[in-house]
Amino acid sequence: MTSAVTTDTSARPGYGQLLRTPGALGFVLPGFAARLPFGMLTISILLLVQHTTGSYGSAGIVAAVTGISMALSAPLMGIFTDRFGQSAVLVPVVLAHSAAVSGLAALALAGAPVWALALAAVPTGASVPQVGPMVRARWAARLEGSPLLPTAAAFESVTDEFTFVVGPVLATALCTGVHPAAGLVTEAALTLIGGLLFAARRASQPRTHAPSATGEKRAFALSYPGLRVLIFAFLGIGAVFGGMQVSLAAFSNEIGNPGANGLLYGVFAAGNMIAGIAMGAVAWKIGPRRRLILGYIGLTAAASVLWAANSVILLGALGLVVGLFIAPALITGYTMVEQLVPANARTEAFTWLTGSIAFGQAIAVILAGRLTDAHGSSYGFLVPMAATALALATLLALRAKLAPKAPSRIVGASASASASGTEAATARAEAAPRTEVTASATPAPTSRNRVNERGMGHRVPVTVD
Repeated sequence: MTSAVTTDTSARPGYGQLLRTPGALGFVLPGFAARLPFGMLTISILLLVQHTTGSYGSAGIVAAVTGISMALSAPLMGIFTDRFGQSAVLVPVVLAHSAAVSGLAALALAGAPVWALALAAVPTGASVPQVGPMVRARWAARLEGSPLLPTAAAFESVTDEFTFVVGPVLATALCTGVHPAAGLVTEAALTLIGGLLFAARRASQPRTHAPSATGEKRAFALSYPGLRVLIFAFLGIGAVFGGMQVSLAAFSNEIGNPGANGLLYGVFAAGNMIAGIAMGAVAWKIGPRRRLILGYIGLTAAASVLWAANSVILLGALGLVVGLFIAPALITGYTMVEQLVPANARTEAFTWLTGSIAFGQAIAVILAGRLTDAHGSSYGFLVPMAATALALATLLALRAKLAPKAPSRIVGASASASASGTEAATARAEAAPRTEVTASATPAPTSRNRVNERGMGHRVPVTVD
């Protein structure tokens, strides 16, 4: 069970300070090992099924079923995790996933029909362990009320993107250089080993929230309207990933240079990583709601011109810009969960967002694939354009739902004061994370130099949206 850690806010928040958080490396390193296989799964399925069936279309169907199954099961896994604990859920899940992946690989090598492979893809996707949301939940528990929380979200985004750069490269090398099934076999083995190592780090787990044990009223994360808005926004981000994967590959084939696909997607991913690193190093003066909307405006604008690219250089430049705008939207959305959803539903909330990305990606792969087959790669790029535009319109229309609703932690004050004063404060200062005030007398700040109390004796500026 973890508790919030008091972090020195006198220094500028940064990655070094983040990783010096007590106990952080103990879950960050095994967490990375456990989530690396996630970046290998889709490409390993595609390469193996294409090898055994000779059809990219069949391979795409199996991969899409895997993604949709994962998206549908992720929130349920999050609910169980919040209630029973990460280790209690993760251990049986990684065992089930390793068995399901092994079964899918065996069926493919045996020449099973596509419908049988699609059926086997259901438990394969449904058992994908939600290690990323579990790591984010541990950061949220350790850094509750700390200005380092956005830095942690940026760090996690960079880690996710790194797995999606390294994972496909490793899987492709294994499938093409060792054996067509080597990618899936390695994915299953790494998931099992990394997942068990991560589950063993029990000291940093967030506390469970079983109503029978705590007396708390259990609310499902989906009941909070702000999270529902974020889910819709993350569908658009997932559509960008899926649409780019299909359309970049098709564009590379159209120009007679299939090898350009890796370069183009690498540039796109590099943009995301660069922006993610920068997000964690900046002390933001505007609130998260405004950052999310501004980032999404840039993402929509960049995605809207991809269809017009007619050269590798131009498409690479546009892909880089799209990647640069994904990180602000993605990182800010994850950061806002701490304000919008209480701790007893936070892992579930993170899995809803992760599942939303996977679902948007799976649907985009199907739509972009059909458009590309019928009309060419430029039409495939219309999918991320339409998806981000629709998500942006939803964000603008429902932005009031993104105001923080979760009550703040009050230390040394009466319960009645915390119930009334905190709601008013969060309505006025959206971006301020959970605050801690002491009972000691403190002079009221002037309007020119408003501050929030964080931790013990540290004063940091209020950010106002």
